Amino acid sequence: MEIKTAIVLAAGLGRKVWPYGEFRQKCTIPVANTPIVRRVVDNLIEVGCQRIIVVVGHYAQQVRGALADLPSVTFVTQHPIDGTASAVLTALDLLEDEPYLVVYGDIVTTPDNFRNLINVVCSHNAEAAALVQPLGNEDASDWLGAGVGTMELEGKSVSMLTGIEGHPRGGSHRLCGVYAFRPTVTPYLLRNPGIVTRVPVGGMPPPESEIAQSMQLMVDDGRTVLTVQAEDFFVDVDKPWHVLEANKRLVDHLAKQVTEDQIATGATISDAAEINGHVVLGKNSVIGPRVVINGTLIAGANNNITNGAILHGNIFVGDQCRISDYCDVDSSAIGNRCIIGHGAEMAGVLFDKVYLYHYCEMSGVFGCATDIGAATVCGTLRFDDKDTPMQVEGRYEVPPYGANATYMGDYCRTGVNAIIMPGRRIGSYSVVGPGVILYDDVPSKTMIMAKQELVTKSWGPERYGW
Repeated sequence: MEIKTAIVLAAGLGRKVWPYGEFRQKCTIPVANTPIVRRVVDNLIEVGCQRIIVVVGHYAQQVRGALADLPSVTFVTQHPIDGTASAVLTALDLLEDEPYLVVYGDIVTTPDNFRNLINVVCSHNAEAAALVQPLGNEDASDWLGAGVGTMELEGKSVSMLTGIEGHPRGGSHRLCGVYAFRPTVTPYLLRNPGIVTRVPVGGMPPPESEIAQSMQLMVDDGRTVLTVQAEDFFVDVDKPWHVLEANKRLVDHLAKQVTEDQIATGATISDAAEINGHVVLGKNSVIGPRVVINGTLIAGANNNITNGAILHGNIFVGDQCRISDYCDVDSSAIGNRCIIGHGAEMAGVLFDKVYLYHYCEMSGVFGCATDIGAATVCGTLRFDDKDTPMQVEGRYEVPPYGANATYMGDYCRTGVNAIIMPGRRIGSYSVVGPGVILYDDVPSKTMIMAKQELVTKSWGPERYGW
């Protein structure tokens, strides 16, 4: 048995990832400068999938735009957008009698996890299999829980799904949104009740046809669903801090693959630069004098990194960026056409065309075409040394990663001397004015300005006894 076809689900609304899902399809959020769904499809092609069916819906054209140049990709539209099981059924008319993968289009991981799932399914001729991940220190109630046990199959001990539970109060594993199915699974997708019935007492599932519930129907009928544990890293980009985490983990992963310098045609490195690590430098990019690099730098084409810029940690830079004038960049993913200028400090993620022209201290995720005013500061440490809770779809959560970072949407601006307190989110098309101390989240399409009260008094030589 071979798996040559994959269904990628990229139709969802992405409300939880605000401020990044309101005006863009969540699956097209960039991770190391590539839309998530594009990276998923590239990985699937790498592991041998020759045909990719992408289910689109919300902001469908953004997904098409990210994938349309790939001849192996076709699109189907889910209407209404009522769950992942329904999304798979939308695509099944394009399939022959063949096994296939189902992959959520908002996950960031390595191709090896897809490859391992395919190998397990094919070696055991399995009817169904699911990728699972140990929860570690994550709250089980944030995810679809997976019970995992073992069984003897063809004389070997294999891992299997013992059941699912929607957002449980405890548990050891979660489902990752990566499945392998044979056509015999279709009846269980059709029988899906349109709601997850396996929930804790008092649990309140939304009316959506979730694939996990179809897996539970199979378990109830005594059918075997194998499980494969995710390796290396796996990030489901569901909430804003996952954007930060996914970029960090992927950039670190890419940096591990760099074992020697790779300098493209026309690229140059000044003898007056100090480099302690490896450099991948694209065509016509320049590393100029007094630049200090401590770590691995992966940079695209036509970049100008010069005049005392300090880069440390693993850093990924797109094309046509200027990073210069004694700025300080730490462990970041930098988009295309960005500027990090005089004395600016940056750690985190810049989407395309973000300008940090002059002294500022930025930490977090900053959307495309955003202009940061001089002396803008992102606070990252609270007086109580705790993490900042965030309200996501009406529910307060303490992010396990990046809780005190700033999350700014696309097409934003800040004025000079704006101060953004830890863990604040700023919606797209918004402005934080000069001198504002921002304690609360800012809705999209909103301007926040400081109201100044002045006291005017007479003054002059007579005040000094003249």
